[in-house]
Amino acid sequence: MSVLFIILGILLVIVGFSCIFTPLLTFLGAGYFILILVGVFGVLAIVNACTSKKYGINFVFGILSVIFVVIMLFFPNTVLVADGLMLYLTAAWFILMGIVTIVNAVAETKPAGSGMWVLQLIFGILSVIVGIIAIFHPMFMAISIGVLIGIFFIDTGLTLMFSSASAG
Repeated sequence: MSVLFIILGILLVIVGFSCIFTPLLTFLGAGYFILILVGVFGVLAIVNACTSKKYGINFVFGILSVIFVVIMLFFPNTVLVADGLMLYLTAAWFILMGIVTIVNAVAETKPAGSGMWVLQLIFGILSVIVGIIAIFHPMFMAISIGVLIGIFFIDTGLTLMFSSASAG
């Protein structure tokens, strides 16, 4: 399972750089783009929790992600609403994933033995800060959403790769 998460991490880093270099296209296609990635993340989080028998915050977040995707798929009009609310949905997602990343980094301080948890902690804190800025300055978010999504994907990809490499 570690190899699968490393591959997913590499793909997320590549997608992240693609988003950074094409922010307008990212914003225009963000609704379905995010829907696909959230679905993949949710399914992998659930599978990982079931195989490792650790039903913590990642498992709950995976279930919530799958529910979000199902709602979007079965109610197509909600995609239009989600696109309109994309600024605040993305801000909330940054904050939630930042918190999850921070919790995971703190949990890895004991078993890891390396300093990689510090990088994970920094990315988690940055993700929360970006989410807070986006809530209070939605125009800033509208202009830079492609870059911010790219940073988030790079963060998530690196986190998956580092976590999987240290676990395997």
